[in-house]
Amino acid sequence: MRVSAKTEYACIAMVELAAHYGSSEPVRIRRIAERHDVPPRFLVQILLQLKGAGLVASVRGAAGGYHLVKPPQDISLGQVMEVIDGSPEEKGQTSSASPESPAVKVLMQTWKEVSDVQRKMLEGISLANLLERAKAQDEQMYHI
Repeated sequence: MRVSAKTEYACIAMVELAAHYGSSEPVRIRRIAERHDVPPRFLVQILLQLKGAGLVASVRGAAGGYHLVKPPQDISLGQVMEVIDGSPEEKGQTSSASPESPAVKVLMQTWKEVSDVQRKMLEGISLANLLERAKAQDEQMYHI
């Protein structure tokens, strides 16, 4: 599975926002960028895209930032990835070989089946799940 830097940064930002869900203060872009070594200018574009999809909301002003619109358990990793990358159906599978070839037809069908399983798995992983895993990783780092 190939994940673009943009998608990875979007997922990182969403996990960070999930960690602060329910807080009265929004999370600043600078905090996410510094904590995870993500380019802030790129993060601005990503968060605007997530905002346009209705996954996050922004608060303007000196104390502004971003927060999740829905609880972390109601947002899947698949949703975030689809906002950034588009759905697999939008991309479509293509072949350089003859589309009439039986081998090409079988391979295209197989790749679609694999993609469907992958999409289903990603839809089953919520931001809350990722946050739990991240906390477990953090605890393991300090209990050597």
